[in-house]
Formats: sequence, C-alpha cells, structure tokens
Amino acid sequence: MKTEKLNRRQEITLSFIEEKGTVSGGQIIEHIEKELGKVTRMTISRDLEKMLGLGLIERQGTAGRAVTYKLSSRYPIIKKIDVEKYFANDVDQREVKEKFNFDIFEQLKDIFTEVEKNKLSDLNETYRHKIKDVSPDALKKEIERLNIDFSWKSSKIEGNTYSLLETEQLIKNQKEADGHSKEEAAMILNHKKALEYIGSNKNEFQSVSVSKIENIHSMLVDGLNVTKNLRKTLVGITGTNYKPLDNEFQIREALEKACKVVNEKQDAFEKAVILMLLIAYIQPFVDGNKRTSRLSGNAILQSFDSCPLSYRSMDEGEYKKAVLLFYEQNNISYFKELFLRQFEFAVENYFG
Repeated sequence: MKTEKLNRRQEITLSFIEEKGTVSGGQIIEHIEKELGKVTRMTISRDLEKMLGLGLIERQGTAGRAVTYKLSSRYPIIKKIDVEKYFANDVDQREVKEKFNFDIFEQLKDIFTEVEKNKLSDLNETYRHKIKDVSPDALKKEIERLNIDFSWKSSKIEGNTYSLLETEQLIKNQKEADGHSKEEAAMILNHKKALEYIGSNKNEFQSVSVSKIENIHSMLVDGLNVTKNLRKTLVGITGTNYKPLDNEFQIREALEKACKVVNEKQDAFEKAVILMLLIAYIQPFVDGNKRTSRLSGNAILQSFDSCPLSYRSMDEGEYKKAVLLFYEQNNISYFKELFLRQFEFAVENYFG
C-alpha cells in the first residue's frame, strides 16, 4: 500500500513553514521561486490544500493577505521522519523525549488521512467479501494458518528462534523442535491460546479495559517466569533512553486513560493502532508488553469484523524501529506505514 508522499516543492514549503512559524501565501511563493524557479499561485494553492488535508498545517485568517499558514498541532506526531538517517545516530546521540508525555492521549487523534481511511475500508470490504464466499471448513483452516504465522512472527520479534515450519509442527502436532528451549515452545503455544481465546470472544473487544488487557498478557506470559498484573517496579528498554512511568498508580491511570481514548474512537483501525502504540509506550507489565499490544490490536480488528494481521512479512528490525520512534519522538508515521502494509498483506494473502 502506498502512503501519500509530498513532492519536492511541497517538502520545501513545509520546511519553510517549520522554520518561520507563520507565513503567508506570498512569502511561500517568493521562497519557492528562489529555490526552484517560477511557480504559479494556483500550484502553491493546490500544494497548501494537500498539506491541509493531510493535517500537516493549519490555515489562519479568512481572506486575502490576512491568510497565513502554520504547522498543525499534530505535525510532530504525523510528520515523516527519515528512519534510516534517524537510526544512523547512536542511541546516546539522538535527541529524544526521555520522559512519558502525558499529553499523548490528546495528541493521538485523526491519525489516518481520508485517503488512508478509504484504502483501509476498500481492503476490508475485499476481506469481508472473501470470508463470505469461503466454506466454514476452509475458513477455519485459514484462521489456523494466519494464527500460526502470527504466533511465529510475534515470537520471532521477541527473539524466539523457532522457524515457521517448526512453529506449525508445534501448534498442529504438539511436537517441540530439537535444539530449542521449553520457554520458546511455551511462548508460541501461549500465542495460540490467546489467539483462540480472542477468536472465541470476538465481541468482548468492541470495548477495551485494563482487566481485558491484563487477561491477554496473563495468557501470553503463562509459565514463562514473568510477573503477571501491572508492574510495581522500574523497567528499562534496550536501545533507547526513553524511560517509562515508574509509579504503579500512574501506570494504571495511564492504561485506564488509554482504554478510554480507544473506546471513544469510532474507527476500528484507529482504535487498534492507538492501543498498540499506547500499550508499548506505557509498558504496563514487567515483560510481554509488545506481544500484548499486538494481540490487543488484533482483538480489536476481529471484534469489528476487520482482517487481523499476521505480521508474516514484517521485518523485525523495522518493527522495532517504528516502536522506538514512537517512544523517542511520539511520532506515528513509520508505525502507521508498517500497519498499512501489513493490513494489505493480510487481506491479499489469506482467506482464498
């Protein structure tokens, strides 16, 4: 799935607005002509309308010379970041938001553009049409296949070394692979158990709560020597200087607020992405946070008859970068891009 990209002229315009704070249309034309040569007012007007539609800028004033443009309050959350360039810097060289941002709950709104919403909606219609035409037996097999792929990749993201074939043997035939630990097998089988629970209780996740998230987490870490329930101790995250909340009361309050924000949203895709990001950001558990976030996202998608993700084609390194970008900059652009790609992959590769 292609995401909307700005052309060179639009990027220069956006950088100019970012540098100056507030600018008029005339100032933009003057700046663009210095950089790129002659340009018409109509062309710049179209550029500005596109950026307004993407939520990157806001218009002030009502007519003529009184109209000015500035960055939108959402711009830091949704602006495109050069991921390769960003992570070329060592962890201690990156300027990051080290503390938990309590304003994040207000800032995460309208995260998808109209074009993205329409694309997701069209893909989901394709998915619904596909499952309507599939026999019950074939549908059951496809759900099992997707769940195996998800259990494998979600575990692999966490360092599990089972192959996809070994994961299939473990889930279908309870055959543990040689050369792997009991914990690795348990992690995968816990995914299977949690996915089956979600599939059997679809409607339960049309609204989310702390207890429901704790329940998913509990299933995922069962038998893995991981403390269940919300953490009461500090937790550090490898590869970043972002420090999550360390107070158990604030952790619960933040997770409750996350659930409230998600439950107030109307769009299932927005609900899923926001919950995934906020669970990872809050880090409510001692371990298993990202696993819980991925399962919770799928629980929401399935509860609203949307195609769940398998993450099968996801590069683990890129996934981790997307999450780190949210930790460090509260920026969702790369995570959203990966979500869009994985949703398209799931619709195209499963259910017939």
